Amino acid sequence: MLKIRPAAERGHANHGWLDSSFSFSFDQYYDPAHMGFRALRVINEDRVAPATGFGKHPHRDMEILTYVLEGAVKHEDSTGASETLVPGELQHMSAGTGVRHSEMNPSGTETLHLLQIWLVPNQLGIPPKYEQKRFSVQDEPNQLHLLASTDARDGSFKIYSDAELLAAKLDAGGSVSHTFKLGNGWLQVARGTVSVAGGTLQAGDGLALEGESSIAIASNAGAEFLLFDLA
Repeated sequence: MLKIRPAAERGHANHGWLDSSFSFSFDQYYDPAHMGFRALRVINEDRVAPATGFGKHPHRDMEILTYVLEGAVKHEDSTGASETLVPGELQHMSAGTGVRHSEMNPSGTETLHLLQIWLVPNQLGIPPKYEQKRFSVQDEPNQLHLLASTDARDGSFKIYSDAELLAAKLDAGGSVSHTFKLGNGWLQVARGTVSVAGGTLQAGDGLALEGESSIAIASNAGAEFLLFDLA
């Protein structure tokens, strides 16, 4: 089963300093038909105005991933972490027993554009953890890169969720394929346009794949996307 989640049908909120689109129910946006997919609970596409951001706030028992598309995000949390995340890097935070953090746009001129992802954990009450790392998505196009996994293989982050995250940048005419390890998938297009199963997806579109064994993704003009492998 393949089901498209069009970008234009996502929830939306514009607070002036923050312009957000929600693939799934979040905050004041509620849609009982879109409460998440498998372990995937949140995909928010955020644009944060210069010199603004999210002040200190708490999280508990959630796996949180941040993927920056443009600009930078300054992260500080109660574990003592204080880092700046830029495009090409991925941030992973296990909220576990509880953590407080802030995410700010340190630039006075440039808008921060990012994808914020929450995954439902398969273990509760683990110690909070923060980590970030540069991956080769931008430097090595036309191949899938494993960013987060259940077993930390191939240099990926170990996450406590029944999910794995891959990403790819496709040049014009590029393509990749993936056989699902956990049995289901979600494709989120971050930039450009991709062709999947005879259809076309634009930036911001999502695609749920339930009970599908594999997926082939191509792009005529270039694209960047995230692919979740989900139990």
